Amino acid sequence: MRTFVKKVETAIASGDKSSAAEALRAAQPELQRASGKGVIHANTVARKLSRLSARVKALSGA
Repeated sequence: MRTFVKKVETAIASGDKSSAAEALRAAQPELQRASGKGVIHANTVARKLSRLSARVKALSGA
């Protein structure tokens, strides 16, 4: 789970919106699976996904 989040963070830092969006699409099911297994709380997943998607959306369309 943390690896997928790190990939999104790295893509955001590089400034490439398309790769960041792709990494976010890959991370979403992994985060949901972690909450389903009880690894982290569902609200934590919702918060992380919301914040990451807002950061991806704020990137310029490079």
